Amino acid sequence: MDINSLYNTWLEKADADPDLKAELESIKGNDDEILDRFYRSLEFGTAGLRGVIGAGTNRMNYYTVGRATQGLSDFLNKHFEKPSIAIGYDSRIKSEYFSREAAKILAANGIKVYLYKELEPTPCLSFAIRYFKTSSGIILTASHNPAKYNGYKCYNSNGYQMTDEEAGETYEFIQKVDYFTGIKTMDFDKAVSDGLIEFMGDEVIDAFLAEVKKQCVNLGICEKADLKVIYTPLNGTGNKPVRKILDTIGVKNVYVVPEQELPDGNFPTCPFPNPEIEQAFECAIKMAENIKADLLLATDPDCDRVGIAVRNTDGKYQLMSGNEVGVMLLNYLLSQKKEQGTLSESSIAVKSFVSTDLAEAVAKKYNCTFKNLLTGFKYIGELITQLEAEGKADNFVMGFEESYGYLAGTHARDKDAVVASMLICEMASYYKVHGKSLIDVMNNLYDEFGYYLNSVSNYAFEGASGMEKMAEIMDTLRTNPPKEIGGYTVTRVDDYKASTSTDVASGNVEKITLPKSNVLAYALTDGNKLIVRPSGTEPKIKAYVTAVGKDRQSAEKIAEKIHHSADELIK
Repeated sequence: MDINSLYNTWLEKADADPDLKAELESIKGNDDEILDRFYRSLEFGTAGLRGVIGAGTNRMNYYTVGRATQGLSDFLNKHFEKPSIAIGYDSRIKSEYFSREAAKILAANGIKVYLYKELEPTPCLSFAIRYFKTSSGIILTASHNPAKYNGYKCYNSNGYQMTDEEAGETYEFIQKVDYFTGIKTMDFDKAVSDGLIEFMGDEVIDAFLAEVKKQCVNLGICEKADLKVIYTPLNGTGNKPVRKILDTIGVKNVYVVPEQELPDGNFPTCPFPNPEIEQAFECAIKMAENIKADLLLATDPDCDRVGIAVRNTDGKYQLMSGNEVGVMLLNYLLSQKKEQGTLSESSIAVKSFVSTDLAEAVAKKYNCTFKNLLTGFKYIGELITQLEAEGKADNFVMGFEESYGYLAGTHARDKDAVVASMLICEMASYYKVHGKSLIDVMNNLYDEFGYYLNSVSNYAFEGASGMEKMAEIMDTLRTNPPKEIGGYTVTRVDDYKASTSTDVASGNVEKITLPKSNVLAYALTDGNKLIVRPSGTEPKIKAYVTAVGKDRQSAEKIAEKIHHSADELIK
């Protein structure tokens, strides 16, 4: 079927949501707009679906969500005798609507659904899967993307996102489903009365928070420190659970940014609700003019990422990177566990391989085993599950990604900004009692181990032509690898798609044992590094730069050179 025929079919049949019909009518005769909505179907991968909300096969809407859910139902009914599923959703536009429609479809396919009665953080969904021992899980979220996006993330029975194999088989089922005739559904109220849909009670969140609290290593320190925190949930899901856990551990001076407190998928004061960027803190910084807080805390809409800003000696607030927070948390947990005699000789910490190598140096100091895994928190979830199966779950200290995702404990199998917010505030309280800010702590770590500067460049490629361009760039880098980057010689090329690690000088090739992934990593002289990979959730290529210098100034100069070369390679 050609694109115009597909458009006409949707115009005729897409009547489940009145917004779709109006949108399709508005683009009649506009070939570019029609092409953008129908040139492809949203792909279902290990990150599920993610796209702009709207009409068409390349949009998040009732039919694309329904088709994915029917395919997932078929997958679950094939593999489980009595399948069940947990569903959560965030504050995004249509998230609750999509979650209820998905529940109706699953129920119509005989699958028991546990549905959160209100929006909750992504880690709460991961927790619920294991709490109810369900076969799978879904959360409707687009994490920290702009307001026009929504997404549909699928989890397996272990509580982490589907593996490549599981997602691949589910996608095969999805492709067999007709958008308009292949989706089973039923009345929501009937599904509830029949026991096919059950709302989760407060006891689930209470159990989640109880597990989070167990990760404290200095319970009571927050009351001593009298820490002042300005918190913004960025109009997302963190408002209730983060405030509750902070209150529970004794952080009593929490001031919430009023215009970003309540759920609002339009994100009116922060178009990019991403705690990685300074804009996310603008309202909090303004609020801090009157409240001299020690710490500014921001969680993204689905509360799986958290960012911080710390007041420095001149009274201004300095944003700290995901790598810096990850390293500080690791150092704090390891040092406190060692001091208290609770650090296992078999302790293990983990990070994504694009995150700072400084974490490995810190772990080595405490004789903690360290692992680097592919980007994607599911790999950390897999590791925890493996440790649990071996009876070694208590050995897990923490895992993190440079993109502001952290997890301590094994209560969830995805990044968790609730436990991370709690530990950040506990850590800040501990050091405050000892006369240090988190900036002081980080500078001390740099003095001890050297200055590791990690930075990321993002290259956006929108639309149909953008996807082709991204593939072309990655192919070119594979077939014509650069010999030098930023004036530094390429010493090793790791191709995670080909599973090869090539020593450039000798030509020796070793096998990479991690799962295949469309990633290229270039080791450079003097410990510097460039990693290039397409995003798994957004139409962009990311370039991760590691620059190692004796101080920040020298590292910045090195990073600038490498980024300039990356600009030339990715264009």
